[in-house]
Amino acid sequence: MLSHVHIGVREFDRALEFYAAVLVELGWRLKFVERERPWAGWRPMGYDRPLILIGQPYDGAPANPGNGQMVALLAPNREAVDRFHATALAKGAVDDGAPGLRPEYHPNYYGAYVRDPDGNKICVCCHDPE
Repeated sequence: MLSHVHIGVREFDRALEFYAAVLVELGWRLKFVERERPWAGWRPMGYDRPLILIGQPYDGAPANPGNGQMVALLAPNREAVDRFHATALAKGAVDDGAPGLRPEYHPNYYGAYVRDPDGNKICVCCHDPE
């Protein structure tokens, strides 16, 4: 099990608005926001961990998405994948793969891919049959 994932962002307020809107579609709730740092964290409803964290890099350098890096979030069902994707696009994400089955991974893999407003690749997927 993961403890947390940190996603580097350049414009904290824009990222906060984006992640607050999309993570609720997966049942994640805001745990904290510290604007002076700046960073924020969400957790799945009913659990303390794992955390999804956003913030500016600790070293003060600009955040940049890594080539080949992706954060994949588990959705409770296929409808949540669809809602996440639609909300992400409405909040400024770029489509990087529309919701749908990806049988090359396994027969029930249903996923979608976006680039957040900072260019980070985010996947949301469900592994359960419809």
